[in-house]
Amino acid sequence: MTTATTRTLRTTPPARTGDSTARDSPAAVMPSLPSLTGLRWMAALLVFGLHVNNFGYFGGTGGRLVSWGFGAGATGVSFFFVLSGFVLTWSARPRDRALAFWRRRIARIYPVHLVTLALALVMAYTLANQPKPSHKQALSNVLLLHSWWHPWWQTLNPVSWSLACEAFFYASFPLLILLLRRLGARGSALLAGLSVVAVLVLAWTDAHDWWTYTLYALPAARLPEFVLGAATARLVLLGRWRGPGLEASLALAVIGYFLVPQVTPGYSATVCTIAGFGLLIPAAAVADVQGLPSLWRRRRLVRLGELSFAFYMIHLLVLRAATQLLGTKPHFGLLAGVAVTTTAFAVSLGLSWLLYEMVEQPGRRLLLRPRRRPAPRQDPDRTPHEAPAAARD
Repeated sequence: MTTATTRTLRTTPPARTGDSTARDSPAAVMPSLPSLTGLRWMAALLVFGLHVNNFGYFGGTGGRLVSWGFGAGATGVSFFFVLSGFVLTWSARPRDRALAFWRRRIARIYPVHLVTLALALVMAYTLANQPKPSHKQALSNVLLLHSWWHPWWQTLNPVSWSLACEAFFYASFPLLILLLRRLGARGSALLAGLSVVAVLVLAWTDAHDWWTYTLYALPAARLPEFVLGAATARLVLLGRWRGPGLEASLALAVIGYFLVPQVTPGYSATVCTIAGFGLLIPAAAVADVQGLPSLWRRRRLVRLGELSFAFYMIHLLVLRAATQLLGTKPHFGLLAGVAVTTTAFAVSLGLSWLLYEMVEQPGRRLLLRPRRRPAPRQDPDRTPHEAPAAARD
């Protein structure tokens, strides 16, 4: 997962031309995109609602309402994938080295991943009725490889399967950004279109059982969503984005979201939302760059968006731990269900704040700390109080 608010705001937006020279220069500083951070929180909230529905906190009418509102919440992960491609392309540093990029991505996700993984391991061996991973499963989780083998994709902290996909995206990104910078506007638009077609084809083959395992968690199958985000970001950077505005794009995304129950569960749900998400994210970015109205850049929403990665990584562990007290699928009435859900949400949000402030931010600073250069060798022919010639000059 990525953040869209880490770059310094430039005083003027990118010119609406096809010339990318200024944006690809070493001195270029791209505007921050707070609306995308706010939207990320809404995607995380959809995933939380999906898991509340799956854990059966509500029965009767309340259960039907929660299922209607959050049954398609898994598409929030698809939003994350598209958003990741967009933000990484938007913030890509000219002439950046692959190793430096990968180092920043490891610093971004690994501190929280390792801490929540350790917590999941503790829960597996201390709480009743929790599956215990094998050594191979635990190692594949640490290395973010578990989504490549379907029987392992939900082991330990189940939501980390999407991080395995992100790790594959990060590995591919240096080649992808090189390709995008060579394609130009028309080539980027074509690549975005091909990405949507790839999603449609993969969904059709998955629905017709052409594969041994479902494609839902397979990193290679989720790559087109990431590429779509990257291609649309390139179009915005070049000033060649011609999509609908923020309100219309949001309407299309919402319509697609509520169409999900009409298709085969799993990967096929991506078909309903891919167009809406592919339009909504660049529309929100354009609104930020051009200073257009946007609900999503409100300060509190942006702050929640900053916590969204930690919230995403911890909330399912909170819900799993709660089964020790609540049982499996308790199907509470409306008032009791709201009370339990509110409590689980508050605990998850509080823990996400702790993770952000005590793990995510310090861990990133530690891993990105500049390496110390060796002290210059003392010239034996110079007295201790004599400065080097370069310093005197």
